[in-house]
Amino acid sequence: MAVFLIKTFLKFGKLKTIYNSIREEVAKHSKVKNSVLGNVNEWKRSHYIILSEIIKDELSEAEELKGGKKFEIGNTISHVTLQRFFENDYQDKTHNDLRFLKTLDKICIFLGYKDLNAYIQFVKENKQEKEQDSDNAFLTQMVYDYCATVFEFYKNFPNHRTELFKELVFDESPFLERASQFSKELCDRDFQLVTKNNRSNFEVFDIHVVTDEADKKILESQEFWNLLFKVGETGEEHFVNQLNTQIYFIRKINNVWKIWDNYNPDAGRLNKRSE
Repeated sequence: MAVFLIKTFLKFGKLKTIYNSIREEVAKHSKVKNSVLGNVNEWKRSHYIILSEIIKDELSEAEELKGGKKFEIGNTISHVTLQRFFENDYQDKTHNDLRFLKTLDKICIFLGYKDLNAYIQFVKENKQEKEQDSDNAFLTQMVYDYCATVFEFYKNFPNHRTELFKELVFDESPFLERASQFSKELCDRDFQLVTKNNRSNFEVFDIHVVTDEADKKILESQEFWNLLFKVGETGEEHFVNQLNTQIYFIRKINNVWKIWDNYNPDAGRLNKRSE
């Protein structure tokens, strides 16, 4: 498994990324930061001698080197090797041989990992987690943006400006068709949103992903809507004061993510109440 994972990184030219990452991790290691090396911006030969001693002391206590592996890869790294590692740019030809990989094994053990393979796996999983977090943040923001757009849409009543949703909702979606129908009825009856003194407001919270597929995401949110509408010349008031759970169905079409549908248990309720 270790050889396969390393070869995979070599094949796709990703060991250079690992190489640079390890150098950064060594510099941030507590034993290094708390030594004279932590106060020096540019290391010289004498500093690599100190680093070699720090690594040797740590490796002498490492559980991973208590057995036969100590004799297989050793438990020291010379200051010359360390200086080459830190000062030379990564080169495929010189940095893919077995001796160099053993050096990386020892450095990774110094960093607290089982070996180089374990470190590669950690970096890979950490990257995936960051990408997932980034994807989730994008989807969460989409729901926030949609709700803010709905509020802006209401503020424009009785003008029926469905074009405001163009960047967030697919034109051909059943959601836009349904929402457009409900809102058009209210606009035709001259509903106007009262926003003076923050009389109308909303809050969105507790958004989380329910389904996560390659081209489809389902998100659930808790939403509180507190709205006051007045009707044209009569001044008749209609209140919306509801806390509910809404479901958003988000799809990827032609490499673009937008909302395809929504489940709102209170959809159309204002239309029915004001008939």
